[in-house]
Amino acid sequence: MSQAGLTEQNSHKLGTWSVFVIAVSAMTPLTVVAGALPLGYGEVREKGIPVAYVLVAVVLAIFTVGLTAMARHVPNSGAFYAYAAKGLSRPAGVGTALVALVAYNAMQIGLYGAFGVAAHNAAAIFGLKLSWIVWALLGWAVISFLGLRQIDFNARILTVLVCAEVLIVLIFDAVMLGHPAGGSVSADTLNPGLIASAGGVSLLVGAVAGMVGFESPLVYAAEARDPRRTVARAIFMTLGVAAIVYGGSAWAMSVVAGPDRIIDVAAQYLNDLFFVLPDPYLPTALIDLGRIFFATSLFAAMLAFHHTVARYALTVAREGVLPRTLARTRDDVPVGASIAQSGLAVVVLLIFAALVLNPTTDLFFFGTVSGGLGVLVLMAIASVAVVRFFRRDAHGETTWRRSVAPWIAAVFLILMLLLSVVFFGDLLDSDNPVKVYLPPVAFLAVYLLGVWWGRRLRRDQPAVYAAIGTGLPPENPGTPDSVRTEPRPTPHPRDPEPPATPTASRARDPESSAIEPPASPNGTTPTPKPIKPEGSEKPPAG
Repeated sequence: MSQAGLTEQNSHKLGTWSVFVIAVSAMTPLTVVAGALPLGYGEVREKGIPVAYVLVAVVLAIFTVGLTAMARHVPNSGAFYAYAAKGLSRPAGVGTALVALVAYNAMQIGLYGAFGVAAHNAAAIFGLKLSWIVWALLGWAVISFLGLRQIDFNARILTVLVCAEVLIVLIFDAVMLGHPAGGSVSADTLNPGLIASAGGVSLLVGAVAGMVGFESPLVYAAEARDPRRTVARAIFMTLGVAAIVYGGSAWAMSVVAGPDRIIDVAAQYLNDLFFVLPDPYLPTALIDLGRIFFATSLFAAMLAFHHTVARYALTVAREGVLPRTLARTRDDVPVGASIAQSGLAVVVLLIFAALVLNPTTDLFFFGTVSGGLGVLVLMAIASVAVVRFFRRDAHGETTWRRSVAPWIAAVFLILMLLLSVVFFGDLLDSDNPVKVYLPPVAFLAVYLLGVWWGRRLRRDQPAVYAAIGTGLPPENPGTPDSVRTEPRPTPHPRDPEPPATPTASRARDPESSAIEPPASPNGTTPTPKPIKPEGSEKPPAG
């Protein structure tokens, strides 16, 4: 490739800041602060919310240690799917992929409900009154357009939106801390003992759901300028912001309302507590601006999750596990998967509009909580996959990265998953058996379906089976070039050279023999030839 071509290719590679912005967008800081935190105080009626979010951020940071260590060796846009395929088995990887697609689609589409209502309320400030479905469809049209654009272009848009919403949160927090109830700042809600109860455990589950999106940088490892460092830096930065913004905002609310009154005040203003508390101390225009940024925060999250779904579908389809039309790309943009996700979203929106369902409780709350459960399933599977991956081969990683941190994360995440399933009805605040049991049963059924399909591929399509988890298409001369295109990670200068022969690693991993070496077009396995020094092909004189 020419130097100009390399320069153009690197210009579309994502740096730490771009990946970090996408991750923060997916976590929707203002959405969690203005939507989830008041529910924690007013519905769960527990004061330990600040501690819960900080503790979960710390545990997820430990989980990230092993996860990013594995990402250095498996820079695949399929993220959790690829890790399950490499660390557990290919059928388990296919099951994980299907769970990921259902979970992230549920979250992305569910956000349209909240966006429609938030945009309706923001537009009402200017006297414009339109139904929530109109605003949701307008948002869908813009996201469908941006989904077909280069990811670095969208990262610039997300940068503006994320900076605006984080800035408004920090301003509101500073004002609330500057006007404490009783005249003195109280740290009562920062007591770790507040989560040592059944209610406190439920706060941890809610905090995990609020952190969904922090793992987004893993999806962009193959498009990062330096997969070794970019992904890890972006995730740790994201968790740091989450701990400060979520934990700090929850504490600030308790300070201005008073630790003894925050639960009752939150129960009275569940929908707009974050705007009501600082309202007496700020101009009305700034409060209205916060409501507008609430809508843009939801839009940023929908765009970020749209890209996540598209890249998951692209990776799985490229390998031949899903229909090949989803693997169509244009200038490294997953066109086929993006169009499919947009099509699914508009169908769901039209169904909700036709049935006159509630956009907040039936679409947003149920969709995002169910999707959060699915992402927790993904994290639990990935934590076990990381442990098994490094048990077979340390890959030069330290004991902390390959063993201690992954084990701590696996125990915590599996425990959180079990608690989430047991108390899922409490999380939804519903006793409707369809809502309570449908998401857990659906994720289990989808996972088992994926495992069955993976085993079917092993029997009927061994070339596709061999490609599972690689991010590359199966060895097939007829595969179109547009499908074969895969953004390659830029190697780090200190990356070790691959070993000359993979015999030892194949002995440790029985499945690796299925993908090395690739079959030739006529179906036979080529015999390796010794590498000759440059110039050795010249025939001898005479």
